[in-house]
Formats: sequence, structure tokens, C-alpha cells
Amino acid sequence: MRASGRIATGIAAGALLTMINLGCAAKQPEIKDTWTTAATQANSSASKAEAAAGRAEAAAKRVEDSAARVEAMFQKSIKK
Repeated sequence: MRASGRIATGIAAGALLTMINLGCAAKQPEIKDTWTTAATQANSSASKAEAAAGRAEAAAKRVEDSAARVEAMFQKSIKK
């Protein structure tokens, strides 16, 4: 009778430990990948900045061309 009590206690202890281990394993936090999102956003921002810089460069070129035309017209009117 004593041996069967120890066997029952051992089985109960094993079942309890198994339940505790499974419960702890189920509660482990999910590993979230925050770097991929940040890298994607940074890449998108860099692309937008490059596009804006290209537009600003084109606008500066147009302003320079306009200034050159105005200067040429002014020089032409002075010569007359």
C-alpha cells in the first residue's frame, strides 16, 4: 500500500510539473520584429527625401535659367 501511495504521489507530481511547464511555455511573450518596420520606414523616408531634393534641384535650375533670361533682357535694353 505504501508503494502504491508513492507511485501515485510520483505520478501526481509529474503531472503537476508537466502542467506548470506547459503553462509557462504558453505564457512566453512573442518576439516582435521592430527593426524591420523601422528600417522600412527609414528607407521610405530616404526615398521621399531624395525625390524632394531632385525636385528642389530642378526648381533651382529653372530659377537660374529665368534669372539668366532676365539679365540678358536687361543687358539688351541697356545696349539700346
